[in-house]
Amino acid sequence: MTDIAFLGMGAMGARIATQLLSAGHSLHVWNRTPARCQPLVEQGATAYDSPKQAAEAAEVVIAMVANDEASRQVWLNGETGAMAGLQQGAIALEYSTLTLGWSCELARKMAAHSHPFLAAPVIGSRPQAEAGQLIQLVGGDAATLDAVQSILKNHSAVIHPVGDATASMALKLAINTLFGIQVAALGEVLGLLQKTGMSSEIAISWLNQMPTTSAALKGIGALMANQNYAPLFPINLVEKDFRYAQEFAQSLEANVPVVEAVRQIYQQAQKSGYGADNIAGIAQLYVR
Repeated sequence: MTDIAFLGMGAMGARIATQLLSAGHSLHVWNRTPARCQPLVEQGATAYDSPKQAAEAAEVVIAMVANDEASRQVWLNGETGAMAGLQQGAIALEYSTLTLGWSCELARKMAAHSHPFLAAPVIGSRPQAEAGQLIQLVGGDAATLDAVQSILKNHSAVIHPVGDATASMALKLAINTLFGIQVAALGEVLGLLQKTGMSSEIAISWLNQMPTTSAALKGIGALMANQNYAPLFPINLVEKDFRYAQEFAQSLEANVPVVEAVRQIYQQAQKSGYGADNIAGIAQLYVR
């Protein structure tokens, strides 16, 4: 049993935290909205008023929040930040999808204070988190990864060491944008086929038989056909990841016209009121 602090009880964080609790770990939780900790408390976790207090009670501290700003506050807030509460030898893990700049800065600050740190964003959504079937991209020291390998295996089916914090976050943003591009294209094609008189259900059944449709896209197609846009990976977060990827590309003077164009489509979805919908909801711009 390990004392673990989990900071951030969002849709993904709460599910991963539940997996850790079910595995027998002593869990210390914090969330900006304290009420979201209550289901974990009812299962045996202990809630704290600040990330710092939760970190003080733990050997491993995990954060999973929405963006750079939230991550910075969780770790480095002068009065409540978790880094100030880390015990000597405690391991810090950042599961959030962040910019490369902030990931590298956080890694440097942890190193400056001799805190072992891993950037470890996850691939997957709520069903994978509930089933313990996430894919984890881990950037950092191999010995640190070895020390927490058994913890990561509680919620991830595959763990990929991919280099440093820069590599792990770059790969995560690349994967999310590639997926987002495919989903936007599927919504557009589905709307096109619908205009020929073909139903969404028939169109998806044909597309799903083709080698051009990945397993992940088949799942999205089923959601589009059923007009099921309950949030798993909300469009607001998709657009945020595209923004981070575009900023990453600009910093390297890389040409990413497709990323830029598809980001505008997700922004259009936000303006149309679909921001809280699942990524499959992009089809609402095309399918009637």
